[in-house]
Amino acid sequence: MKIVTWNCNGAFRKKFHLFGEINADLYVIQECEDPAQSKGNYVDWAHNYLWVGNNKNKGLGVFSQSKTPIERLDWKADNLQLFLPCKISKDLNLLAVWTKQANSPNFRYIGQLWKYLQLHKDKIANYPTIVCGDFNSNKCWDEWDRWWNHSDVVRELEEIGILSLYHAIKNEGQGEETEPTLFMHRKPERPYHIDYAFVSQALYNGKTKLEVGNPDVWLEASDHMPIIFEL
Repeated sequence: MKIVTWNCNGAFRKKFHLFGEINADLYVIQECEDPAQSKGNYVDWAHNYLWVGNNKNKGLGVFSQSKTPIERLDWKADNLQLFLPCKISKDLNLLAVWTKQANSPNFRYIGQLWKYLQLHKDKIANYPTIVCGDFNSNKCWDEWDRWWNHSDVVRELEEIGILSLYHAIKNEGQGEETEPTLFMHRKPERPYHIDYAFVSQALYNGKTKLEVGNPDVWLEASDHMPIIFEL
């Protein structure tokens, strides 16, 4: 199974064709339009999808381009933003992530994911699961007196057997990434690694692959690079 996660930086209806040669089974797209309120070829391409968001032009979508059905899971969100849990097959769950400020004075971005994990950690631990998307976070922004740092989220995921594919495959530490997934304001001199693909250890083996999109190819379309991985 080949999966892509990408923050498209809006106007996905004009960009989905960029994945033509990648030919993935699943696409987890942040900042995409709701196909139900869109038109044109995008609607045809998004024939098998789930979507969540407060803005019809910028939400979180999961798109299946294979015959594999995707079914939304009834996991409460408690106004945390944005999360889209779904069942990919009988034996695999996927949690799509696009963390936001969510008008929270304290639990912004990675804090939203930390709180979501407290609600659903047992579900993730007890079923083969993929957690991927735009976390808007990196260890470099940890604060010493905050208990829901990026490192805390990574630790809690690791405690239930969920590992970061990039770091496992590239053999790099959190906060020491050499391949950026974001170029702030599309400036090459402002690189960050804030997008991730975490999977249950049972899904990881010697055949697992991951690559980060090349900015020479993708920077014109978005400030984020896609993460493409195969299980």
